[in-house]
Amino acid sequence: MDHVVIIGGGPGGYESALVAAQLGAEVTVVDSDGLGGSAVLTDCVPSKTLIATAEVMTEVAEAGELGVVLQDREGDHAAGVRVDLARLNARVLQLAADQSADIARRLEKEGVRVVEGRGRLDGPETVVATLRDGTEERLAADAVLVATGAAPRVLPAAQPDGERILTWEQVYGIDEVPSHLIVVGSGVTGAEFASAYLALGIEVTLVSSRDRVLPGEDADAAAVLQDVSVRRGMNVLSKARMESVSRSGDSVTVTLTDGRTVEGSHCILALGSVPNTAGLGLVEAGVDLDEGGFVRVDRVSRTSARGVYAAGDCTGVLMLASVAAMQGRIAMWHFLGDAVTPLDLRKVSSNVFTAPEIATVGCSQKAVDDGEVQAEVLTLPLKGNPRAKMQGVRDGFVKLFCRPGTGSVVGGVVVGPRASELIHPVSIAVAEALTADQLAQAFTVYPSMSGSIAEAARRMHHV
Repeated sequence: MDHVVIIGGGPGGYESALVAAQLGAEVTVVDSDGLGGSAVLTDCVPSKTLIATAEVMTEVAEAGELGVVLQDREGDHAAGVRVDLARLNARVLQLAADQSADIARRLEKEGVRVVEGRGRLDGPETVVATLRDGTEERLAADAVLVATGAAPRVLPAAQPDGERILTWEQVYGIDEVPSHLIVVGSGVTGAEFASAYLALGIEVTLVSSRDRVLPGEDADAAAVLQDVSVRRGMNVLSKARMESVSRSGDSVTVTLTDGRTVEGSHCILALGSVPNTAGLGLVEAGVDLDEGGFVRVDRVSRTSARGVYAAGDCTGVLMLASVAAMQGRIAMWHFLGDAVTPLDLRKVSSNVFTAPEIATVGCSQKAVDDGEVQAEVLTLPLKGNPRAKMQGVRDGFVKLFCRPGTGSVVGGVVVGPRASELIHPVSIAVAEALTADQLAQAFTVYPSMSGSIAEAARRMHHV
């Protein structure tokens, strides 16, 4: 029986463990931070739970247009809606703990052994687990999967203290509502937290070193998000590079490289991630790392060391829980001889959980503009959609990319409420190489937001 040892219990680790167990391997997971990893305990599950409350706040704030009138117990109009941040964060942490416990039960049911400790390689065929009591256990392995994730990047001039200056993993310890929150970094993480806390009724300043938010996303989508955010009261400082962050009592000061300062009560640092690959014995075992410390892998998750695979954020391939899980599954399918399809990033769908959401799949507008992909592009605003009108939605759009001639759908962007759900039919079209005509001819409910996807596809029809 093959023995697989997995270092790390996040999506890349526990999903691969389930596959390996299903295929008859003896599986050991060495985990130090809690099953589910950062995705469940400090990142995806907590942040999206926070955002779920923010979505309700947004709907309440804009409910007046739909004829909803909020009243207090005496029958007067409510002056406003406030968030109980302590209660919200308690719910966030409880849901994360519950999800982690669910994963532990599933692994136990499937016969996976979990060792609580820190794992490192001692050559390509042995994992040494340092247990909580300081003792060590050596685990012989026919295959090793490294799935150790990544951690928030910090700078010497911007050190988090866990109270006022925070990484995105530390925000759930806040009990008091910030009077002014400064978010440094306008990538996906920064944009999501800025959008969420703005919806919770908190003053937010977003410090962006680029000329717009979400510089790595579709430019049209990012423009919609920035316009909506500013309209709702966010202060966006573009082309503003942070030099330092300091704290004095209950005040935090962000100093910019041009000499300007921004003062607030709290600051979230969203400066990217660094891989958790130091001290794991990777290089000594023959595993190549890139200049950023990420593990180099091929499309079936193999590293340069025979029998050693890697998955998830520690590879830097695409920092999504769904990609981490797929990399882990692919690694086990490959090692244990099951049918396997190499990872294809052209079919990965992703979502930015801002208000509105931004969902993408397949090729990008930039790739088309740069001539890397030949595609026709059609953009259809949501404001003409009847369901959108009923719900008071004016912002957002559906964008499709199709091959000229064949009409095959090769990408798409959806901007709007629940875009993470609306992107799925486009994802299916991209994955199965459907044409715009085939996408258009599938029935949609009337009225529905998804009707705009079919309508956009219809408009791409060529006689």
